[in-house]
Amino acid sequence: MQLLKRSCRIIGKNLIKIVSLLLAVSIIAFALVCASPVDPVQQYILGLGTAVSPERRAAIEEYWGVGQPPVQRYLNWLSNLLQGDMGESSLYRRPVAEIIGERFVNSLALMLCAWVLAGVLGFVLGCVMGMYQDRWPDKILKKICYILSSVPTFWLGLLFLMIFSVYLGLFPVGFSSPIGVKSEDVTIWQKLHHLILPAFTLSLMSFANIALHTRQKLIDVLESDYVLFARARGETELEILRRHGLRNILLPAVTLQFASFAELFGGSVLAENVFSYPGLGSAVSAAGLNSDVPLLLGVTLFSTLFVCVGNMIANVLYGVVDPQTRGAER
Repeated sequence: MQLLKRSCRIIGKNLIKIVSLLLAVSIIAFALVCASPVDPVQQYILGLGTAVSPERRAAIEEYWGVGQPPVQRYLNWLSNLLQGDMGESSLYRRPVAEIIGERFVNSLALMLCAWVLAGVLGFVLGCVMGMYQDRWPDKILKKICYILSSVPTFWLGLLFLMIFSVYLGLFPVGFSSPIGVKSEDVTIWQKLHHLILPAFTLSLMSFANIALHTRQKLIDVLESDYVLFARARGETELEILRRHGLRNILLPAVTLQFASFAELFGGSVLAENVFSYPGLGSAVSAAGLNSDVPLLLGVTLFSTLFVCVGNMIANVLYGVVDPQTRGAER
């Protein structure tokens, strides 16, 4: 019961922070769009592909608030946003909320697979490096982590694409499903087959940091006095890891895992473009290249919300993973 009350209190405080942050991000994003040379009216008309009458152009300008002060335009946009209207994409000719919801399903599957894979690989390899400190498993894995943490995601994706898709033919070149197959006819295995390579590429972006951080935390635990006393009592290394190490290194690993949401979302933009994966990252890239202002603003707010919710979940899990933090106010 106490844990439930604490979780509700943390969620309430974080919700206030999330609303304040979303308001600040919306103001900054809208101000940057207004200061940019992008003309949303002209982009919308170009997207129509046909000549527009003066009356139609006047209606479009009225819709976009041309001639109004930036503050009034922001308040109009914010009012529509609070009513669930995020505007219409000038590139896709569909409501922004509909595009985000559709694309986010694909991106969520990609990011969740990469997130779980990065967390499991990072934690396990970090434990292995910590247990074999300064021995050959630690030296080899540490060098691999250093290399992967410094390699750009898009370069790694292109390399995997050439090796596993072009030369070996083990995975498809891109997309989330086979070309020419209806969405209702696509099997789960076909979706997973298209998902494996981009998810693995994206997971390598953050697992090295988790592994290196877990290694250092485990080394600190193994050098502590109570572990020295446990060794003196005759406990094996595996018993020490299970009884004393996991609880102390799990909380920092969870913190890093949930803090990687922002990095993961940014990396998905590159991964989706390399593998032509139809997710939110490829949509925002197309929106930026084609000056789709409503979609850019919508994705900016949605990505902010996504990262904030991940951090809030991490705060709630603190009390579950480490009971000592349940009495602390966050």
